Amino acid sequence: MTADGWHNPGCGALPPSDAGHSDARDSGDQPCECRIPDCTVLDCPILVVDDTAFNRTLIGAFLAEAGFRQVSFAASGFEALAMIGAAIPDLLILDIMMPRMDGFEVCRRLRAMPETADLPILVQTALSSGEDRNRAFAAGTTDLVSKPLERTELLARVRIHLEDRVLIRRLQTYRARVEAELSIARSMQEHLLPTPAQSAAAAAAAGCRLRAHSVISPNLGGDLWGVLPLGGRRFGAYLLNVAGRGVSAALNAFRLHALLQELGPAHGEDAAVLMTALNDRAAGLLAPGEKATMIYGVVDGEAGRFIHASADGAPPMILNGDGGPAFGAAAGLPIGIAPGTRYRSDVMELPRGSVLALYSVAVLDALDAGGTGIGLGWMIARAVEEGEGFDAVVRSLALGQSSGDDHTLLWIEREAAE
Repeated sequence: MTADGWHNPGCGALPPSDAGHSDARDSGDQPCECRIPDCTVLDCPILVVDDTAFNRTLIGAFLAEAGFRQVSFAASGFEALAMIGAAIPDLLILDIMMPRMDGFEVCRRLRAMPETADLPILVQTALSSGEDRNRAFAAGTTDLVSKPLERTELLARVRIHLEDRVLIRRLQTYRARVEAELSIARSMQEHLLPTPAQSAAAAAAAGCRLRAHSVISPNLGGDLWGVLPLGGRRFGAYLLNVAGRGVSAALNAFRLHALLQELGPAHGEDAAVLMTALNDRAAGLLAPGEKATMIYGVVDGEAGRFIHASADGAPPMILNGDGGPAFGAAAGLPIGIAPGTRYRSDVMELPRGSVLALYSVAVLDALDAGGTGIGLGWMIARAVEEGEGFDAVVRSLALGQSSGDDHTLLWIEREAAE
């Protein structure tokens, strides 16, 4: 028998009431937020496969009476596979005992194809033994309905599997949209970072070399860094991390970046003043509970100092080769918590040949559960001692692979001699 084609009694057809059908997901006084409209479920394509014409007619009558508008029929497993190859339905109602190719084989072939690996398959069978039913599930059956068919049970199972199918499709669409938004935000965040030429020029003016390794996680962790060219043999460097993840964290990072570009020319020479001004402005932009940690400092190549202010950022670290690493202060409230907060500057000596490291907290989390930074300091000290420097540290850290957060490391090396 050839395919009977799509059965469509008309878009205006309404399903009759079904007192015997009770879906547990619709129970309760409050309507379920994920309830699927009847029109969506009733428009889902269904393929009925049975070698017996009477069974096809009976199932078709049950479905038509319930208001399902897109029902197709196949008389054999071969015909069903051909029809599915042309258009995949949302539900397959499959007879298990058929000549030439039985339902077991149909299930196995469908599950072997990626495009039908998750197709709901409702098997109708007269097999009653546990062994036969286990065999059906092993072949890829989603659910079973017993023969002789009972209308209420059949329609209830059909509706449940179609609602699940619609929900999964919606989730897949939502996930694709979120991933697209994250990809756009990630690209925008990457474009805000200084180019190697920009960072090199700013650092060179202070007699330093600046190298950066920044990995933006797929979830967008909100890390952002930048440089501010200043007069004389100085430049400013900042590293901030916005709390949270995703597009909202990226948007807040964009807002703070815009503020820094605005405030930098006027306040960039004084780390405490810049941090205070940024916090006052950010407090009016960020929503309650939103915040950012940050470190900003001025590298003074003439005086050999790093003057910095911190808003709960990871403490800056300087390694000069004469001993262990020296850590700066990490005091100060996060940006955006309390307008009117005043920050203070701290001074660290930056001798010739020394290395200044600014890093995100995620780097510490990846290396040291306690967050002391000792692991990073030891790693940098070893790399400097062995002469491999920045590249060796990056290889050892394997940044971006240790957690789902952003990772940033700024390596500022003051020249050993003029």
